[in-house]
Amino acid sequence: MKEQLDENVEIERKERRNLRIKEMRRKKERQDMARRGMRIAVPAAAVVLAAVIAAAGIGRKDSGKGAEAELQQKEENSVGSVSLGTAEEGERQEEAGKESGDLQDGLAGTGDAEEEKEEKKPPYYAEETENTLQMGGDVVSNYAVLVDMDNQTIVSMKNAKVRMNPASMTKVLTLLVAAENIGNLDDEVEITLEMTDYSFVNGCSNAGFEKGEIVTVRDLMYGTILPSGAEAAVGLAIYTAGSQEAFVEKMNGKLEELGLAGSAHFTNCVGVYDENHYCTAYDMAMIMEAALDNEICREVLSSRTYTTSETEEHPEGMILSNWFLRRIEDKDVGGKVASGKTGYVKQSGSCAVSYGVDEDGKEYVCVTANAENQWLCIKDHAKLYQSVMMQP
Repeated sequence: MKEQLDENVEIERKERRNLRIKEMRRKKERQDMARRGMRIAVPAAAVVLAAVIAAAGIGRKDSGKGAEAELQQKEENSVGSVSLGTAEEGERQEEAGKESGDLQDGLAGTGDAEEEKEEKKPPYYAEETENTLQMGGDVVSNYAVLVDMDNQTIVSMKNAKVRMNPASMTKVLTLLVAAENIGNLDDEVEITLEMTDYSFVNGCSNAGFEKGEIVTVRDLMYGTILPSGAEAAVGLAIYTAGSQEAFVEKMNGKLEELGLAGSAHFTNCVGVYDENHYCTAYDMAMIMEAALDNEICREVLSSRTYTTSETEEHPEGMILSNWFLRRIEDKDVGGKVASGKTGYVKQSGSCAVSYGVDEDGKEYVCVTANAENQWLCIKDHAKLYQSVMMQP
């Protein structure tokens, strides 16, 4: 009976998620149509305006010539000149008036498009409501947000829209951009000195791949998320875009697509500290939502363990673990924390982004940052989920 109930909840959750994905796609299509309309309307309006100005100039010039001809041929054809000038000028004025009206209609249409564009929301968003709780000391992390994915509302927040460094939570976007740009997860990649050196020089965590080792793209994806391997993330970036720099351009392009470019900007695919590498807790929640709507990303972010391919360097493969998920599963949150990615740099403290589902299939995304250690970070996530999943 319980298994049947769990299966029904899972089916309902998938149906809600599919509806949300379809709505996001419809919004994106409407935004694309609006942008195409703007590209057409503005140049057309400029052409019409130039035509109106030109017509007015020609009219003044011809009018002058008509007056001069009238003086020179006053006795011979004054009546004909005046009549011709009047007819031609009348036609020009009528045509100019028509074009002017078209221009005004075009500009009015442009204004409507601008107003409509301003009203459109980004593909992923959550709004504050009168019920949004402003958290205090009950959550020790300095930055936090809990988002109700079904209702697209912010349940609770603490400095959620203040700029911070996302540390290795960055890798959620790294995974998403790679997943959207890679066709075959079984393609093989050679681990290079550039990949391992970046990790070594910046003191990053590693998945354990060695220089010269031949691994799959899938191995790199799991290596990027579960153990937060910097060499795996750089490997994904280079394989996807040819260089980390080119890949970062794609990351920032994705931030713009998600409507987050105004408050988020990344300089690397790993999460290494840089004053120009930043986002907000809210931004990271939206990035996580986008990643969860990608089947590959959802699978990787939801895996507790993964065994890499057998290679010469690792004949039996390596067992990679998502320790955040394995540690928080011991907490009673009233549901299940199904996905997660942690991070740490000195400037951001311990941080994490996670995805949870209550017993009724209701979905949430939680982000916290700047806790003193990983255990306090996990405790904050558990507390935030409990606040909504264990309500009577």
